[in-house]
Amino acid sequence: MTPGPIVFARYAYPPNALGFCGPDDSDALLEYIAAGTADAGLVEMAKQFDGMWPYLTLIAQATRRSDPLDAAVVEAYWVGNRLLEGVPAHLFATHIVDRFTARAPRHETELAELALAGRAHHNFHVFSVYPWVGLLRHGQVDQPVRILDSCRIRWGRVRSVHSGQVIVDGPQLYWTGTALALGPPSPQIVRVAPNLAVAAGDTVAMHWDWLCDVLTVRQAKALRHYTRTQLDVANRTLARPVADLVLG
Repeated sequence: MTPGPIVFARYAYPPNALGFCGPDDSDALLEYIAAGTADAGLVEMAKQFDGMWPYLTLIAQATRRSDPLDAAVVEAYWVGNRLLEGVPAHLFATHIVDRFTARAPRHETELAELALAGRAHHNFHVFSVYPWVGLLRHGQVDQPVRILDSCRIRWGRVRSVHSGQVIVDGPQLYWTGTALALGPPSPQIVRVAPNLAVAAGDTVAMHWDWLCDVLTVRQAKALRHYTRTQLDVANRTLARPVADLVLG
């Protein structure tokens, strides 16, 4: 089994390389991924992802795991698993309100309602906290949808592999005019994380333009489930004046 810190790094690297979050040292993160070994230095780097680390800490504490980088905790946040159901709704709501309402204090009630229905999954953050969602309500569509689709953890089936680049068929996000939805599978080109074996027919997880992991049947089912449930949460509130929050 791949160590939890390495799995974390695979998913965290793409936005870090783009300068969106985490420490200013994506090359070091990439070296850890390529080596496939974790040490205290990688743990310290993970703690500097101030958007992701609090979610991992919350899941670990709520499910009595001593390590936020425990493999099951990391999987819960990025892909989804039963640990998410072990985080009490009121605890998650308090966590979200405490972290984000200072940036939109007039919308504490709306944010709390979102969190009470949501789960501590990366795609909840993308669909319900990420600032681009608010732009959809103001008629801006193309760029927000593109970024939301790239930032969510998405799944697909590998069509072909060519020199570190992979063509993957997977559903893409689109805006119906009133809601976010997933379309039919379409091809997308992504790069493969170092030290990760991928073959045609594999079901994989992607983040931005990066193939992060090969998914088991269980993991693929969980990612589909938590993507759709967190989309439902966002869509129930998109017509309401939920705050445009800054990415944490």
